[in-house]
Amino acid sequence: MRTRTITVLLAATLLLAGCSGEPSYDESVEQCVKAVKSRPEGDKAKPKPCEPLKEDDYTLVVMNKVMGDLGWTDKDGRFDKEKFERDALDGKP
Repeated sequence: MRTRTITVLLAATLLLAGCSGEPSYDESVEQCVKAVKSRPEGDKAKPKPCEPLKEDDYTLVVMNKVMGDLGWTDKDGRFDKEKFERDALDGKP
């Protein structure tokens, strides 16, 4: 009986934790990416949706945006080494 009670309480706790209304970390990252992409040019402030992110993850989101703006990412947002090297050889920023 005791094991069953503990199991039920654990299940209820996990269920409530999953229904807390708080976004998961992955959802926070997605919201942050959208916020960084939509912020006005020159705005360097950390958007509110990015606050839950670890600093290293926030930096990666910002760097991915910058590299995309420079044309160094492919259509899927992955770093394109060839584009980067071509620009480096051409003297582009």
